[in-house]
Amino acid sequence: MANNKDDRKMTLEEAGRKGGETTAKTHDRDFYQEIGRKGGEATSESHGREFYQEIGRKGGEATADSHDRDFYKEIGRKGGEATSDSHDRDFYQEIGHKGGEATSDSHDRDFYQEIGRKGGEARSGNDGGGDGKMSREEAGRKGGEARARQRDDS
Repeated sequence: MANNKDDRKMTLEEAGRKGGETTAKTHDRDFYQEIGRKGGEATSESHGREFYQEIGRKGGEATADSHDRDFYKEIGRKGGEATSDSHDRDFYQEIGHKGGEATSDSHDRDFYQEIGRKGGEARSGNDGGGDGKMSREEAGRKGGEARARQRDDS
């Protein structure tokens, strides 16, 4: 009896590859998007927040280990360009407003006075010079105090 190649058993790897090739020939992009969506939903239903935090942390560490500062600057630049291309002024005003509210909710009067003082110091090139104009430091301090009062009044 001759040993026939057709009688040999296929490995799991070979079977998977052949099945994948056949599926790829008979299905389009929508099919793969749909099975991806279903898989994502199933994963979401079976795992909690901690699972996603952990895989995000691991992915972030792996990416950080294999990329340098220039990589992050470049993807940040590209993301910023893509965002600015797809949003208008109202979008940026809205996210600025939301960010301001979140910051306001999490900081007290002393915080605003301190950043006002620091901002004034950083921007000041002079001390007012006796010309009757308020120094930038003073303007920053007063702005911080005004913001803190506004927060206290609301």
